[in-house]
Amino acid sequence: MPSTQILALKKIFIILGILIIQSNLSAEEVKEVGKFKDWTTLISNTDGQKICFAQSKPVLQSPKSSEREARLFVTFRPQDKVSDEISITAGYEFNSSNTISAKTGKKKYKFDIQQNSFAWIADGKIEKKMIKSMKKGSRIMVTGYNKQNSQTIDHYSLMGFTKAYNAAKKNCT
Repeated sequence: MPSTQILALKKIFIILGILIIQSNLSAEEVKEVGKFKDWTTLISNTDGQKICFAQSKPVLQSPKSSEREARLFVTFRPQDKVSDEISITAGYEFNSSNTISAKTGKKKYKFDIQQNSFAWIADGKIEKKMIKSMKKGSRIMVTGYNKQNSQTIDHYSLMGFTKAYNAAKKNCT
């Protein structure tokens, strides 16, 4: 992976970590642009780097006994010429020997890049197909595996996704 991509990934780790602990943020760092049913649009402006996100929390998690800070994101980073970047965190460090996948309707997508508790799709064309599926769907399920090899499934509602996505895109283009 080129060093510019590694730097961009490190930036996104920092910003995503910040978003997960939003209660500790000042209004200048992250601003909520809108709440659209089960999705939220946020903008971060840190060190002159503007980043826009559409994000959601799971409406259902399996196993039910585990409280996890899972999120699904679509990110725009105009300074890095990044748009439609899909990423997830399940709230734990992923087991690198298992596949992380998302399924909506009959479509299944694989997250090929894993680092700590985050995962991405490497191919921009696949991300665009997944976004198209998300706009049409009502729910998406993300399956991952923790370090103990236990499977988790997070169900995300797609109600409000299109509006949140459009707001994030509009604010970062």
